[in-house]
Amino acid sequence: MFSLRNFLFSVAATTVLCAVSGLSARAEGTNSDLVKRGEYLTRMSDCQVCHTAKDGQPFAGGRPFNVKPFGTIYSPNLTPDKETGIGGWTDDQFVKAVREGVSPGWKHLYPAMVYPDYARMTPEDVKAIRAYLATLAPVHKEKPANTGVFGFGPARVTMVFWNLLNGPASSWPDDPKHSANWNRGRFIVEGPGHCQECHSPRTLTMAPSTSNAWAGNVADGWLAYNISSDKQDGLGNWSAEDLTSYLSTGHAPGHGTASGPMAEVISHSLRFLTKEDMAAAIEYIRSLPPRASAAIKAPSSTDQSSVMRGEAMFDGACAGCHLRDGEGRNTPFADLTGDHTARAPDGRNLLLLLKQGSNLETENGSVFMPHFGHGYDDQNVVDMANFVLDHVGKTKAGLTQADLKKFMEEAGE
Repeated sequence: MFSLRNFLFSVAATTVLCAVSGLSARAEGTNSDLVKRGEYLTRMSDCQVCHTAKDGQPFAGGRPFNVKPFGTIYSPNLTPDKETGIGGWTDDQFVKAVREGVSPGWKHLYPAMVYPDYARMTPEDVKAIRAYLATLAPVHKEKPANTGVFGFGPARVTMVFWNLLNGPASSWPDDPKHSANWNRGRFIVEGPGHCQECHSPRTLTMAPSTSNAWAGNVADGWLAYNISSDKQDGLGNWSAEDLTSYLSTGHAPGHGTASGPMAEVISHSLRFLTKEDMAAAIEYIRSLPPRASAAIKAPSSTDQSSVMRGEAMFDGACAGCHLRDGEGRNTPFADLTGDHTARAPDGRNLLLLLKQGSNLETENGSVFMPHFGHGYDDQNVVDMANFVLDHVGKTKAGLTQADLKKFMEEAGE
């Protein structure tokens, strides 16, 4: 039976329910936006690459970082598993670990975790990353024990003094002498992108050099090339279009295709940047002062017998993807024209590429370079490398098995 009282109660209840529903919808929308922002920052920070072991589950940790001669550091589990991951951490604990290098229990992290760079992000940025990581499926996986010096617990105390010398840094205000685009690019490149960690030489304390920043460095056994504006050793002759193509797809005509660790960075990080952020990062990179690369040990002469053997190997094993003059067959990703790896006289990255192979993820699927670790002995690999250096790179080609062994050891193989 209808009554004014029931009507008023119904109206009030409906109003409350609508208000609660509205609040829930706004909260859900806000949370969804936070997770999306966190996913974007997680990719910009390249977290997946470092926190995924070979053939392991994404973000579950276990990837080794060999720091010769000190030992090996293994990356931890970032999934929300409460026992082996970060599921039991508070947001503030996560922020402190990412921006200051101190995890729960006052456990100082080694700077293989690039917290001095991540400190450029705000606490809100890092909490957004945490919100995204919390959406991942928990993976129960213990981190392998560090080895060498890094396996000695008290050694972590020394990080207090390392931080006093080298960081962590902090977020900084925009430089009014530069455009908003340049300032955004600086944030991306020197903050979450942490490009200097691979592309700058190391000091005696193993921090990135500031006096010779961006001049290139060996990282994970591979040479991370000079990315300063130097025209001979760096990117001074690359156009903005060249860099955009390379960093967003992994290939730039006349400059080659990314491989090794750089292919991983592009696959899981850089290709997901928005066009605006990519343009900002490139504007900043192109403004970096020119630096000369450190001198590298190169062969003094060409081993012609090795080149001849390599020619026959190339015709049988490589011609399906690469033409004799270095052009790609059927795909531009196989184009070696202008590729730094095909002409770098020390042959480090070329030998590692042949021995380990490489994989590049693109919007159209995977592009891979098969490895020649099985079915080919070390001399076969050296001979193929010498042929590529001589015939495609037009440089001296006198690599030896000793070079291959040295580079493989430095790459942790």
